[in-house]
Amino acid sequence: VQLQACGGGLVQAGGSLRLSCAVSGRSITSLIAVAWFRQAPGKQRELVATISRDGSTDYADSVKGRFTISGDNAKNTVDLQMNTLKPEDTAVYYCSAKPGYLRGYDVWGQGTLVTVSS
Repeated sequence: VQLQACGGGLVQAGGSLRLSCAVSGRSITSLIAVAWFRQAPGKQRELVATISRDGSTDYADSVKGRFTISGDNAKNTVDLQMNTLKPEDTAVYYCSAKPGYLRGYDVWGQGTLVTVSS
């Protein structure tokens, strides 16, 4: 399975962006879960949002109510809609997949940079 993330860019605080993770090699419904992580300069990578094969979702407290993760089975993509962006959301965002129950998030796409200006 391969992942390719896109959709990053520069946006003003309060604005919105939509990231998309294109999955190839396997259907997203065959994956245990897909997640979005982010890594800000000088900080550790953190989990932002996850979507499981049953459609359940989970979010970091810092993005709850602002970000929405969703899967599009027809396009085989997992998107992250980001609203009311804040400067502290600035980071490189990565999508990652958990292919099996005995594996962690060990398939990664390249990052896409999100910059939120104040």
